[in-house]
Amino acid sequence: MQVDLLDNPNHNDNRNYNYSGFETVERKEYDVIANWIKPNTSVIDLACGNGTLLEKLIKEKNIYGKGIELSDSGIAICKKKNLEVQKGSIDQQLPFEDNAFDYAICNVTIQMVMYPEKLLSEMKRIAKYQIVSFPNFGHYKNRIDLLLKGRMPEPMLFGYKWYSTGHIHQLSIKDFYELMEDVGGLKILKRYVEGHKNIFKNYLLEQKPNLFQILGIFMLGKND
Repeated sequence: MQVDLLDNPNHNDNRNYNYSGFETVERKEYDVIANWIKPNTSVIDLACGNGTLLEKLIKEKNIYGKGIELSDSGIAICKKKNLEVQKGSIDQQLPFEDNAFDYAICNVTIQMVMYPEKLLSEMKRIAKYQIVSFPNFGHYKNRIDLLLKGRMPEPMLFGYKWYSTGHIHQLSIKDFYELMEDVGGLKILKRYVEGHKNIFKNYLLEQKPNLFQILGIFMLGKND
């Protein structure tokens, strides 16, 4: 008997970006990003989802914030929160003037778009600072998984299968550095390093982030 995986309640699938039932989801990187944002500034949150991060920044940093989101469910939830969000794709020409915002944020979404280079280029155009986060596919657990099992690594897919995830352009921290070079005109201002009580672990995370950092979080700025 053929089984339709999309109708299977036990099958994880995030390709439709359905936020129904998830009106508020706190993620650990939100505090990192919030700490980098100066109060009373302007922020565009690209692929803002259910608006949790944008709402947090408005409440804690008194920012002027806008969002762009593709999912209808995400937009509906954002509007319930009285957030200024519009529908659209983020990896194309964005409907904003040059330097319209202080910060452009793309949180764990750059690996989900068709044209990540266009996304980063547009972030550079419309904002003074760019904050980007993504799962580091170069993490050592992925490398071991591929070596031993000989198939698409699953640790950084967070419970999804290779075919049921919206992650279409998996990247490592080194890949992100290369993307920055290809786009040009950007420099790293801050890089998140996950802290541990263990001094040796801290050293590895600081010196070998591409191997040991689970989530890459960067704040970029434009070259003078």
